[in-house]
Amino acid sequence: MTEFSRLVDLASARLGGKVLEANDEFFAPKENLLKPSKPVFLDGKYTDRGKWMDGWETRRRRTPGYDWCVIRLGLPGILRAVVVDTSFFRGNFPEYFSLEACDLGGSPPYENESRKLKAPGLRWFELLPPSPLHGDALNEFSVEHSARFTHLRLKIYPDGGVARFRALGEVVPPVRKIARARLDLAAVQNGGRILDSSDQFFSEPLNLLMPGPGAGMHDGWETRRRRGPGHDWVILRLGVPGVIERVEVDTAHFKGNFPESCSLETLLAPLGATLQSLASSLAWKPLLARTPLRANSRHLFAKQLLHNGAASHARFNIFPDGGVSRLRLFGRPQRPEDTRSGLDLLNHLSRAKALEALFDCCGSKKWAARMADLRPFAAAPQLLESADSVWASLGRGDWLAAFRHHPPIGGSKAPRSQSAKARHWSRGEQSASRKTSPETRRVLAAANQAYHAAFGYVFLICATGKTSEQILESLQQRLSNDPDTELKMAAEEQRKITRLRLEKLLSS
Repeated sequence: MTEFSRLVDLASARLGGKVLEANDEFFAPKENLLKPSKPVFLDGKYTDRGKWMDGWETRRRRTPGYDWCVIRLGLPGILRAVVVDTSFFRGNFPEYFSLEACDLGGSPPYENESRKLKAPGLRWFELLPPSPLHGDALNEFSVEHSARFTHLRLKIYPDGGVARFRALGEVVPPVRKIARARLDLAAVQNGGRILDSSDQFFSEPLNLLMPGPGAGMHDGWETRRRRGPGHDWVILRLGVPGVIERVEVDTAHFKGNFPESCSLETLLAPLGATLQSLASSLAWKPLLARTPLRANSRHLFAKQLLHNGAASHARFNIFPDGGVSRLRLFGRPQRPEDTRSGLDLLNHLSRAKALEALFDCCGSKKWAARMADLRPFAAAPQLLESADSVWASLGRGDWLAAFRHHPPIGGSKAPRSQSAKARHWSRGEQSASRKTSPETRRVLAAANQAYHAAFGYVFLICATGKTSEQILESLQQRLSNDPDTELKMAAEEQRKITRLRLEKLLSS
């Protein structure tokens, strides 16, 4: 099992993924790329154009360039990895591939999709530069980009065949007002995700959350036969935190191998909670007591549910083992004013309001604009990761603009650019520097002036938790730095301050 095995194939045909266009598909059609089944090889099978291949295969290129296709993701989201499967393509696989992505906003169907994809102003991001491929292999690549995308452009160099393409990631539904209507809070299309399971010998637990009824035993979650004590379980994250009002457990197609019984627990976890903390938490509450199950049946539970508190995660237990086709957790999403964090609020703010909130965290307008454009953020870690990445990509001028957003350490005069909230945060961060002797304040002020004369900007330090003496010591030490070294050190302190303020923003 790889680190990406729990992720959703956003491009899967069963989720609505489609290859919209390809510049060439002479030997084998582009539609094969997204088929859910594993590729096969039929020895001796030919078409009127050549050997039959289970994949997308272009003709031999006799001119410079590359071949390409455009893929619509079935579910928009954040890519974490891609798999370029060249199974059975040995002497005819591409030497390299690259990948680009764009976001048309919203979700399928897209109005004027073809025209928008060809618009000269559409921004395509390079997710992976030209990268080497191996023939007859599962070529897996991690993706280091935290934005939400709706379409991909796959390029192969110079030509050849690819059997299957998988775009593994996390579903991010389009930004919209959280409705009060009941929906399946755990469904893949609403962002539900499997985090861990005790066993998945015969089939993946992710099938539990897939749309539509199960197509067969292969299209469910089935564990091996348990020969010792215990039971099997799966931990999932709700795509939309909310109050679960009805549970559906479907054992369709499982007749001699269905679980004897099941139970369900829920948890409202803090932002950024790790899998380890979830697994060991004592805050799990029973939602459905251990209840008998029947073979090949759809079970509905409403009156049997034990509480009506909000949940962000669920743990589904089956006793002792067996197979379940689908798990549905219907309920009411939390409204923004009821939510446990500020993340949903940030995601749903207008762009103007989001810019204001982000500018309070970092005084670079370019940083705030890029962060606003990267919304929605699926979780707090992704927000913080993006904040670091965007900050590192900025130039000296943007860094200095952020520095000017801060008052001098120990000073009382706030910059005009600071809002009331930013001034409040600055006072709290520098509170220790004001609770000191007049002599220390005098020395600190003189050192601040010397620093500004040497480098041309305010001395910056993440002062939270530091005494005035520690701050003064750091200031005096950094006065001896050369300008380039000091700029990098100041930028790192700004990064720390930004992260702290983002955490305050989410909890406010």
